[in-house]
Amino acid sequence: MNKNKGYIRRALWVCALIVLLTGCGVKRHSIQTTDETPEAETPAWHTCLIQGVKITVLTPDNRISANATMQVVRDSMLVISIQPMFGIEMMRIEATPTEIIGIDKIHGQYASAGYHDINRKLSPSLNWDELQQICSAELPLGSEKARLYYTYGDDLFELTISYPMRQTDVPVHIGHQPLQRYSQIDISQWL
Repeated sequence: MNKNKGYIRRALWVCALIVLLTGCGVKRHSIQTTDETPEAETPAWHTCLIQGVKITVLTPDNRISANATMQVVRDSMLVISIQPMFGIEMMRIEATPTEIIGIDKIHGQYASAGYHDINRKLSPSLNWDELQQICSAELPLGSEKARLYYTYGDDLFELTISYPMRQTDVPVHIGHQPLQRYSQIDISQWL
């Protein structure tokens, strides 16, 4: 039983790290002429909610799957609620343009890191805009399913995200989780 509990705990942390550390590596290039002035692009939505997201992480040794809900307030904050079983939130990831916080609700722990810290071992690197695209199904690869690859240290990971229908400009219930009841863990050995 204790061995199984440790495996579930590691699987949850790996899943959280995968979502935290995912980058698609797609770069957009724009061509501008000197005669034309680009117009400011107006965002198509302010809030985005995707429920019933299926996340699968494939490592050389394991395959981990979980359901999730992704909520985004454009250019402000996003929350990924991971529910591996029975629809109960066991892991929560909160991200802003400057920081990512992972909260393990089962074990009462949390960790936070800036993008610079995360990108020390991650290839391709991750930034706020790419994370926002991942969590709002706006990757250039399509809006129904995304398959992303990256290397963290020496390990190659494959992340598959299946997006059901996304809802835009609907009320989302996000805000920072009060961290007083959780103990902060040191993740410097992973960064």
